[in-house]
Amino acid sequence: MSGGPILVWGAGAIGATLGAAFIRAGEEVVFVDAAADHVAAINAAGLAITGPVDPHHVTARAFVPEAVEGTYDRIVLAVKSHHTAATLGGVARHLAPGGFVVSAQNGLEEHRIAAAIGAERTVGCFVNFGADYMEPGVVLYGGRGAVVVGEIDGRLTPRLDEVFALFRKFDRDAIRTANIWGYLWAKLVYGAMLFATALTNDSIADVLAIERHRPMLVKLAHEIQAVAAAEGIRLEAFNGFDPAAFAPDAPYAVAARSFDEMVAHNRKSAKSHSGIWRDLAVRKRRTEVDAQLGPIIEFGRRHGVATPIVEGVIERIHDIEEGRRQLDLAWLDELDAIADAGAAA
Repeated sequence: MSGGPILVWGAGAIGATLGAAFIRAGEEVVFVDAAADHVAAINAAGLAITGPVDPHHVTARAFVPEAVEGTYDRIVLAVKSHHTAATLGGVARHLAPGGFVVSAQNGLEEHRIAAAIGAERTVGCFVNFGADYMEPGVVLYGGRGAVVVGEIDGRLTPRLDEVFALFRKFDRDAIRTANIWGYLWAKLVYGAMLFATALTNDSIADVLAIERHRPMLVKLAHEIQAVAAAEGIRLEAFNGFDPAAFAPDAPYAVAARSFDEMVAHNRKSAKSHSGIWRDLAVRKRRTEVDAQLGPIIEFGRRHGVATPIVEGVIERIHDIEEGRRQLDLAWLDELDAIADAGAAA
C-alpha cells in the first residue's frame, strides 16, 4: 500500500478538481503548477472549486516546480499533454522508489510517461468530467463525466485497486478497467470532434446538433477508428459516445442517436465549450492539438491509414493559434469539403 502525500503535478482544471476532492476525503495533497500567480493564490487563500456539481473550498499547499521538495509514492500528472515531455524530468526526480505516476490527461501520454519512467511505474487514467481554470485559486467543476483507471498492460492489480479507491473519492462511479487504451483511444475520437467544435464560437452541444456537419464528423471518427483498429484497440463507450455507432458499417441513424446523446450530455454541463476553445478564444495560447491528434497521424502512417480530416482539423487549429484565422463556423464547411473529396476518391 502506497502512503504519504499525493503530489498532483498540474493544478489546472483536471488536477485542481481531483486534488481538492482528495483533500476533502482526508488525503494530504501537494500541488505543483508552473503558474506562479495560481500557486500564490492557493497558498494565500486556498483552492475554490465552483460550479453546480460540488462547490467547495479547501486549504492546500502549492509550489512552483523549482520549489517543490521530497519524493512521493503517488503522483497524479495533470498537465496539458503538450507539456508532458518538459515536465517528466521534474516528476521523475520527485517519484519515490517503488512509486507510480497516474496520467490524468487527455491523449496517449501514458506512452510518453512509460518511456521516461518505466511502464511498470505508469498507471493509465481517462477523465471526461467538465472543468475549467477560471482565475488564480479558482476552478470551475462544471459537469460530471466518466473517470476510469487501468494498468497500461491490462492487468488487474492490487495497485490498481488502490488507485481505483482513491479516484472513487472524487467520483463514486469511477471505473476500474482492463482496457484503459480502449477508453483513451475512444476519447481521441470524441476529442477530435471537440477540436472541430473549437474552430467555432458555438458551444459543443450546438455544433454537435448541426445536422449538415454530422456526416463529416462521422467520417472523422471513421479515420481514427480505422487507426485504432489497426493498432488492435477495442474502443469503449462513455457519456453518450458509442464507438459502435461510428463504425464504418454502422447505419447513419445509429450515429445520429449517439450525437443526440452527446448533445444531451453536454447541455447538462455548465462547461459549454471545450478547454481547446478556451485556449484559443480566452487564454490566447497554443492548444494540445499536436500532442493529442498528432499521434493519430503517426500511427495511421505506420499502418497505411489516411487521415485527411484529422490533418485538416490540425491545420485550422494551427491557423487560429497563429492568428491567420478567426473562430468561424465556416471552417467546418471546409472540413465537409475534405470529407466529401475523400468519399469521392
